[in-house]
Amino acid sequence: MTKDPHHWQLPGGVLRLDRPRVMGIVNLTPDSFSDGGESSGVDGALDRARAMVEAGVDLLDVGGESTRPGADAVPVDEEIARILPFVQEAVHRFPNVPISVDTRKAPVAEAALEAGARIVNDVSGLTFDPAMASLVAARGAGVVVMHMRGTPSDMARRTGYHDVVAEVREELTRRLDRAREAGIAPEAVVADPGLGFAKTAAQSLTLLRHLHDLADLGVPLLVGPSRKSFLGAVLGEPPHRRGAGTVAACVLAYLRGARIVRVHDVEPVVQALAVAHAVETADPRDVVAPPILATDGRAPS
Repeated sequence: MTKDPHHWQLPGGVLRLDRPRVMGIVNLTPDSFSDGGESSGVDGALDRARAMVEAGVDLLDVGGESTRPGADAVPVDEEIARILPFVQEAVHRFPNVPISVDTRKAPVAEAALEAGARIVNDVSGLTFDPAMASLVAARGAGVVVMHMRGTPSDMARRTGYHDVVAEVREELTRRLDRAREAGIAPEAVVADPGLGFAKTAAQSLTLLRHLHDLADLGVPLLVGPSRKSFLGAVLGEPPHRRGAGTVAACVLAYLRGARIVRVHDVEPVVQALAVAHAVETADPRDVVAPPILATDGRAPS
């Protein structure tokens, strides 16, 4: 699967990836690992989304089922009830910001897409629900294919890798093949190495260090380091105090090839990536040299 890594085809148009893009996390779950209940229902989630939009977010990712380690599955009807009112309102309030639905379940994705969402962010990499890949293909939706082993309830026990970078690349390749075989357009696909999902802290750090080695997947990369436990292992801080670590991880991910980062705290990440991108694209020919001073200290006439 190969495509131009600087574009992401979505229903209604193309999202250019010639600069780093920020996906803001909107959790409508009471038990999320880092911000459970923070959005205080749909109204609170919409207020949080508006603040993200004002801070420069490029995409909004809404989820109604926690994927923290050990989390239990949420019934389909309950997950739909949590997210659908947000999606229905958000697509009207923020028409220029594509809405992504974070779900493993085809019925939930279908309800969100019908309401106007344009992306499915599937942490199972299209492996949990056999109907998901064909649904995404039929709707022409964008899709994030993430790497994870097992499910959130047991993934912490599935961290046995001989070479985490090579094995994640190999397993993601198989999931991208599944997407292609289901008829999903290559230009609609983004891959996510799944930091923290069936990875120890050391494995997540290794993946982040060697992110360039996933470039041969042939699709843009999304990385989600926000507030995760591998940052806690480095910093010794609880999730709500990992903001600076998240910013550092996002900049490193961008410099190593990620086109999109998924975060809770949008404003500092937007600013940091704007600076990183400006540095990476700076052209010395655009710099105006200061005037050369005469030997007596005066500017030449």
